[in-house]
Amino acid sequence: METVKDAYDQFKATLAPLYSVQEADAMASLVLTTLTGYSKAKLKAFGDDAIEEDVQKQLQQILKDLVTGKPVQYVLGIAHFYGLVFKVTHDVLIPRPETEELVQWVLRTLKDLNQPTVLDIGSGSGCIPITIKTQLLRSKVFALDISSAALAVAKANAEANQVNVTFVKADILNLQADEIEQQTYQAIISNPPYVTETDKLQMHKNVTDFEPHTALFVPDTDPLLFYIAITDFAAKHLLPGGFLFFEINENYGNETVAMMQQKGFVNAELRQDMMGKDRMIRAEWPGT
Repeated sequence: METVKDAYDQFKATLAPLYSVQEADAMASLVLTTLTGYSKAKLKAFGDDAIEEDVQKQLQQILKDLVTGKPVQYVLGIAHFYGLVFKVTHDVLIPRPETEELVQWVLRTLKDLNQPTVLDIGSGSGCIPITIKTQLLRSKVFALDISSAALAVAKANAEANQVNVTFVKADILNLQADEIEQQTYQAIISNPPYVTETDKLQMHKNVTDFEPHTALFVPDTDPLLFYIAITDFAAKHLLPGGFLFFEINENYGNETVAMMQQKGFVNAELRQDMMGKDRMIRAEWPGT
């Protein structure tokens, strides 16, 4: 590894047996742009530029980590989401593109509200509530998570992105959090655990071996466990005309919509993600 092009080629060749051509190329680009400070365009235009020796050593160690299946975001300690940079550790899920689609839907729904109060349930890295706050500056944003370690990451991300989000440690399945329960909301959002044990068998090891299982998995016997609890909470704490947003397991879209309707929600809309999979729901609380 002497030049930028040498490093790029070595990364792609080494990762080729483990990932698709597109994935290997994306990882090579992400690592090199992060360590060199070059843009993607500059990587290609200045491929003959020499790489400093200390950076070469870092690149070699990163490549060793990537070969184990460790996700590149955990190797680098950062993830990009909706134009922002988020710190990520093994205590939080890596933010994903389909969640960006959910956030975009939330922002379009709330854009005309003056000072919406928003709650994100299961905040992880904080990518959802922090992004909402950066885009809706006058919003009042709350977020809860059961994990103290995840909340520490989320708080650091809020500080790094210079926004004020109220983070609360709580378990939505056994909620005891006055700061959350005493509020009413225009929107409640959640990307809760939804991967069943059966789904787990089909997943790549870079997810099952490295990402936090408490944020991913639910029993086969109770796949809507978190959705039911959150919907019940939302029915009590959403303002009339407020919205409940979910990211969902593609296999349970219709079941989730039906459950929400049974609990009194109206105008439920099931949307597909960029891959054409059922991935998100928005429903409205009519009030009483």
